[in-house]
Amino acid sequence: MAERPAVIDCDALVIGSGAGGAVAALELARAGRQPIVLEEGPEVSVADIAEASPAENMRRLYRNAGLSPIHGRPTIAFGEGRCVGGTTVVNGGLLWHPPADLLDRWALRSGIDGYRAEHLDAHLREITRRLSVITHTERPPANRDSRLLAVGADALGWRRQDARRAVRGCRHSNRCATGCPTGAKQSMALTYLPQARRRGARVDAGTRAVRIGHDGRTVTAVYAVGPDGRRTTYRPNVVFLAAGALGTPALLQRSGIQARRAGRHTAIHVNLRVNARFADPLAARNGTIFTTQLHEFADLGILIMPANLTPGTLAASLAGHPPRVLDRVLADIDHVGTYTVQVRVSGGVRVTALPAGGLLLRHHLRAGDRELLRFGLRQAARVLFAAGAVEVYAPERRVLRSVAEAEAFVPRADPRRWDLVSVHAMASCPMGLPERGGVCDGYGRPYGLRGLHLCDASVLPGATGVSPQGTVMAFAHEITHRYLALPRMPRLP
Repeated sequence: MAERPAVIDCDALVIGSGAGGAVAALELARAGRQPIVLEEGPEVSVADIAEASPAENMRRLYRNAGLSPIHGRPTIAFGEGRCVGGTTVVNGGLLWHPPADLLDRWALRSGIDGYRAEHLDAHLREITRRLSVITHTERPPANRDSRLLAVGADALGWRRQDARRAVRGCRHSNRCATGCPTGAKQSMALTYLPQARRRGARVDAGTRAVRIGHDGRTVTAVYAVGPDGRRTTYRPNVVFLAAGALGTPALLQRSGIQARRAGRHTAIHVNLRVNARFADPLAARNGTIFTTQLHEFADLGILIMPANLTPGTLAASLAGHPPRVLDRVLADIDHVGTYTVQVRVSGGVRVTALPAGGLLLRHHLRAGDRELLRFGLRQAARVLFAAGAVEVYAPERRVLRSVAEAEAFVPRADPRRWDLVSVHAMASCPMGLPERGGVCDGYGRPYGLRGLHLCDASVLPGATGVSPQGTVMAFAHEITHRYLALPRMPRLP
């Protein structure tokens, strides 16, 4: 005889503990609502991160060890956190404010107002304070890869910006993407969630929400599976869904909520990694992810920045090159820097929930997206050669030794053969009027259903073009504040 599922009554339930869910948890706890937070992944301490290898942390902290495939030409590897704190545990801690003109365009396009700069500024100031956001300054001799990017940008007269990051006492361990081993990065696991717990919140780690129950008008339950495989039914008064830009539409689909629209067009940023060798050593392993970001082409949705470099990441990014090239570069690793070209693409990703619990992700990059990727590669080569690079290792097994070689190669290059990755997905359940493609209203409520509020990257009306964490958190603050200002719903029998 099967064991009957446990039943837990609660006032507020938050699904997901990343940038959106942690905000909702803290704001609900501050209002005395004692939320329960469900997190599919494990809770991993700073000490555990420090003791484990980067490879082991990839397995523990990421979904599918950071290699969820987005099918198409080419297949794009997607990385997102799956642990208490979500992707904030494994990202670079970047906290950019959303550009005011972008928020204005979103308001006009979506038909939903109340999320412009003047509405979000107070939230962003609060986020900046709580996360100890600083403008990164140089710390010689560390971060020479960032300083070389600045040298190249200045030589070309290009705009660059010092990074704004949520860090306290960064020790330049160069392990941002596999979890900070010193606790310097101010992830949700170290900031919002502990504060929420002190005010009565509870975090159920290793617990996966599998379906949201409803009667067609109101949410009635959330069905979940715990770390031991035991089923639990949660009966909350309100649910805040923050399972991420891929997980949120998948759960809606499995629950029969906005199933035709949720996940139909998910916006992403696509990253291309470019390696450069310099005559003088730069010891890129001695530093943090980056302190400078190139913004010259931000209006086109293109950013260029250094990336964490380890022997493993360098080898992976050069996997398409002949073994002799790989051996030579690894032997000369202290002269090499890895750089990321981030591109906001117009072709989206379709998220489909599979019956067994997995996801099918398919992208449709357009001809214009491929041209932007080529343009980004060309500009990365230009700035790196201006910084003094002697070789740039490009896609398609090409080693470039001059701007002229880059100019000759790039027009013939085919991004459908490149190794691309993505770590930013958003707008899979966009806030907007129904006739404009919106899945949820200005309160994050899916149309036609009470008791459910979406509050993660899925609700953004489009791609941010910059690291989205600050934007996601600001939207989550506003959505939660709007909910708390509503008359309280009576508890269901």
